Amino acid sequence: MNDDRHSIFRDAGHDRKTADQIPDTPQTRAPSYRLAFADEEFLCREELRPVRLQLELLKPQMLLDERRITSTVVLFGGARIPAPAEAGQARTQTLADLSRFYEEARLFAQAMTEKSLASGNRDFVIATGGGPGVMEAGNRGAQEAGGISIGLNIVLPHEQAPNVYVTPDLCFNFHYFAIRKMHFLMRARAVCVFPGGFGTLDELFEALTLIQTGRMDRVPFLLFGREFWERIINWEALSEAGTISPEDLDLFRFVETAQEAVHVIEEWDPAPPRDDIPGR
Repeated sequence: MNDDRHSIFRDAGHDRKTADQIPDTPQTRAPSYRLAFADEEFLCREELRPVRLQLELLKPQMLLDERRITSTVVLFGGARIPAPAEAGQARTQTLADLSRFYEEARLFAQAMTEKSLASGNRDFVIATGGGPGVMEAGNRGAQEAGGISIGLNIVLPHEQAPNVYVTPDLCFNFHYFAIRKMHFLMRARAVCVFPGGFGTLDELFEALTLIQTGRMDRVPFLLFGREFWERIINWEALSEAGTISPEDLDLFRFVETAQEAVHVIEEWDPAPPRDDIPGR
C-alpha cells in the first residue's frame, strides 16, 4: 500500500494491474468489461469531454504543486524566429532581422532564472509553449542558468517534439487550447511577448483582455520590439476610435532588451485587478 494514501481501500493502480492479468475469455475481452478509467476508447468519447477538460487542468496543476512552483514568467513569441547563428537560413529578411529577439529571450530567461534559483526554483520560473524559436530561447536560457523551466505544448498536425531545453518532468502536452491558456496565466508573475504570428497574437490579446476586464491581476506586461508591434497593430487608432480607452494603453509597456525587461519586473509595484473598465 502507498504510504501517502489516506484510504484503507484498495488503490486503483493495483486493481488495474490485476485486471490486466485476468483469464482471456469472450467476456473479459469485451470493451464493456474494461475498467472505465483504463479504457482509452471510452475516455475519448464525445460525452467524456468534460472529464478530459478536467484531467488536462488537474495534471499540470498537481505536478506543478508537487514541485512547489508558485509563480512563473511567461514568454510568448514566434516559433519561426531563428537563433542568430541560423539567421541566414530564415525564410524572410524580416525573420532574419528578428533573430536578435531570440538572443534577448535567452538572456532574459537566464536573468529571471538566476532570480528563480534564489527562491529554490519556486518563483519566477520560465514558462513557454515548449516549441522552437522564441520558446526554445526561453527554455535554453533557463537551462544555461542552471535552473528549471516549463514547456506547455499542444498537439498540432505538424508539431515536432518539444525543444530539448525544457525540463523533462515539467514538459506538458495538451489537447485543449483553452486549458493550456489557463496554465500559462494561472501562476504568471509577468507576461513577456516577443514578435510572432497568429498564435502569439492570440495569446497576447487573450491575456491583455483578462487584465483589461479585471479578471486577472495587473502584472508586468512587456512587448519586446516597439517597431514590430507598432507596425502590425495601430494601438493609437483603437484608442482614438473609442474601442478601447486611453488608459488601456498603459496596461503594457514596450521594451527592447532583456536588461530593460528585468528592470521593469524588479521595480514593479504589485497592483490588484481593475474594479471597473475605463470608458464604459
